[in-house]
Amino acid sequence: MAAKRILMLVGDFGEDYEIMVPFQALQMVGHSVHAVCPGKSAGEKIRTAVHDFEGDQTYSEKPGHAFTLNATFSEIDAQDYNALVIPGGRAPEYLRLDDRVVEIVRHFAKAGKPIAAICHGAQLLAAADVLAGRRLSAYPACAPEVRSAGGQYAEIDVDQAYTDANLVTAPAWPAHPAWLSQFLRLLGTRITHEDLLVAATAAE
Repeated sequence: MAAKRILMLVGDFGEDYEIMVPFQALQMVGHSVHAVCPGKSAGEKIRTAVHDFEGDQTYSEKPGHAFTLNATFSEIDAQDYNALVIPGGRAPEYLRLDDRVVEIVRHFAKAGKPIAAICHGAQLLAAADVLAGRRLSAYPACAPEVRSAGGQYAEIDVDQAYTDANLVTAPAWPAHPAWLSQFLRLLGTRITHEDLLVAATAAE
């Protein structure tokens, strides 16, 4: 398996799990992940939020971890990356107002590179106008935006994911196992139990 260079677009009050889990898991299997935020540099932090499902009419929100960026937004070139990850939470609603963020999303879509978007990440895809004719999942409250952008909203369980060509999407963080598994397939990543055993032995 060739290691991939993956770009992750994040911002303040992005969903904690949807940033932390893929950032760590994709590196665990050998890929390089650069997390960037407009207006911030490598070493700076963003604030995250934990969104939970506790029986209310919508999700609840609690403070998450401070997440340290490992790349500088103004210095990255989308052409240098093989794939894109768009976490959810509150960040996508304002990140989509940044013209360069939108152009980065369009680059990956037009080039047919793998894109993994979860929860409110669909707001960035809709703003980039790359959903026409595509079928995808998102947090249910984003379904109207998906449809308005010409996409077909996939109504799936909260712990499931959906792949349409180069795009893998999911409703929220309970789908991480399915979402990341499908994304790894798009990346051409094949993991065996032997690989995991070797990695564990090397760490001892």
